[in-house]
Amino acid sequence: MSKHLMLVWSFFDFCLMAAGIISLVFSVIWRDPDLLLKLTFSPTDLTGGTVLGVMLLVTFALSLVLVAQRGKTPLVILNWLLLMDGIAILLVGTYVWFYTLHERNNYHTVFGMESNATKIEIQDTLKCCGYFNATDEVAFGGDFCPNQTAAVAANSFCVTPITHFADMTLNLVFSTIYGFIAIVIGLFLATMCVISKRQEVERFEKIDAKRGGRGFV
Repeated sequence: MSKHLMLVWSFFDFCLMAAGIISLVFSVIWRDPDLLLKLTFSPTDLTGGTVLGVMLLVTFALSLVLVAQRGKTPLVILNWLLLMDGIAILLVGTYVWFYTLHERNNYHTVFGMESNATKIEIQDTLKCCGYFNATDEVAFGGDFCPNQTAAVAANSFCVTPITHFADMTLNLVFSTIYGFIAIVIGLFLATMCVISKRQEVERFEKIDAKRGGRGFV
């Protein structure tokens, strides 16, 4: 087996491991009670990231076992696993991307579902009152929006800072997730090359066996 081919295969395999770790770690870290992250990501979003990370890490672990086996069948199984990983990556990445297309309305719903205490905390943190205007989903209290008069006078609404943070974060997330596709495709193609090389070796071994193990002149 070509050493260069196996080095390429190993590179993409460890990149797959890194992708799984990144997905898993950030899905755990972003569960911390950060006000804006909690507003940006729902528990379902983070669970999806966790599942994706686990899938990639399981595929990495199995790849080490499968590549050590003889024959092409174990590597065919690996490529089926990579195909499922690719589909999962596309589903998660596309879901996040699609959510960014209607951020202002989507986060209007999210903001409206928060408790008044959370709204007040958001308004104090972002120095805004209400979502689209000073009367839309506003919660009075705290330092910045203690009453209607202060909210109108502030003339600062939460839609802009909320969607700015969410847009920046979500764009980073779906760009990174789509980047995982390149790793999966690279490993898939490298595995196909290994399969082809193994088939070639097996073919020559069969020919050699028919010749009585004398090899080629």
